[in-house]
Amino acid sequence: MTNRIPPRSGTAFELKKGQLLTVVDPEGEQVSDLVAYNAEDTREYLSSGRSIDYAGRMFLTTGDILYSNRSVPMLKIVEDEVGRHDFSLTPCSRDTFRIIYGDKDPHHGCQGNLENALAPYGIGPDAIPTAFNVFMHVAVDSDSGEIKVLPPKSKPGQKTVFRAEMDLIIAMTACSAGQSNNFRYKPIDFRIDNAA
Repeated sequence: MTNRIPPRSGTAFELKKGQLLTVVDPEGEQVSDLVAYNAEDTREYLSSGRSIDYAGRMFLTTGDILYSNRSVPMLKIVEDEVGRHDFSLTPCSRDTFRIIYGDKDPHHGCQGNLENALAPYGIGPDAIPTAFNVFMHVAVDSDSGEIKVLPPKSKPGQKTVFRAEMDLIIAMTACSAGQSNNFRYKPIDFRIDNAA
């Protein structure tokens, strides 16, 4: 069964070891912030630094492993139709919109949506790490280090599939930042399947 995350919202759910999580961009050019926690001990969570370090590159794709802060595999990317995601930028928030974009009455962003989704699991705001930003397109200048958030490369219906390497709590969003989705707030679809 396919589940839909409405625009500018989020959800959380459990994913058992060996299950497959398929994240789909139904309309194209949308981002989903994804975070993960060990279901048995939520002090163990997804680590962008360790995952990037062990992969040896910034942009992770098919075959790469997303590691925890304890260097334990959490998710493996088993299929990737887009091939470009971001694992460096923090979830957008009221402060993002206020500081970077000058919004006077900012939306709570993906941070707020993750906080709301994770609260029933006892996971507080300070425990939300840098997300794996599925489909997000961040260009990095190799000399200056300057970053630019560009429209995602995902086309309607394209997907990325993850396999759980442990029992997990997953939270995901349909991104709230216009810069991340070409200023068209759209949904994100996902599906959970048992491995064949």
